[in-house]
Amino acid sequence: MYLKFRASQSVSLSVDTPTGQLQHYLRQPQRLVYALTDPTRVEFLGGDRFRLKMRPLNFLMVSLQPTVDLAVQATSEGCLQLRSLGCDIRGVDYINRRFHLELKGYLRPQATATGTDLIGVADLEVGVDIPSPLDFTPRPILEATGNSLLKSVLLTIKQRLMQHLVADYQRWLTEVEINHAEDWLVSVPASSA
Repeated sequence: MYLKFRASQSVSLSVDTPTGQLQHYLRQPQRLVYALTDPTRVEFLGGDRFRLKMRPLNFLMVSLQPTVDLAVQATSEGCLQLRSLGCDIRGVDYINRRFHLELKGYLRPQATATGTDLIGVADLEVGVDIPSPLDFTPRPILEATGNSLLKSVLLTIKQRLMQHLVADYQRWLTEVEINHAEDWLVSVPASSA
């Protein structure tokens, strides 16, 4: 029995900063990837490509550990676009050959009267041929369990984004300020100092 599961998650996060600075930060896709997940689970593949080793997921009686290849691209307006390129399921070869994962999402800054809002949406779809004996489980139970699992994955990503992205952005602002101050000190002639 082949089933498709779907989940979507939106995020709106207020950041007390000018939109231009946030756009510049978002042009560095690797920062988003490392803010979304544990850096020890991410492998940089080059360019805008990353490999994410997810935590093991339990679906009824089966434990799955997806490894997802992602493309994370920044537009000139500072919008980040995320899409999956492929997925490998470790541990269950039968499911790996009959598994399809598609992840699409974006995160964009939107100017407000008090700063900037980060607006985003992630859509996750999984298709899988259910192995025996799970195919004897009633379809509504399988669908509810699968959709719930995908929602929990996206909710975890949203929570990490909300906790870690703003903190990383603040670190980045401090780095920029320190580098700017160092550049200014280097450019000042010794007689002026």
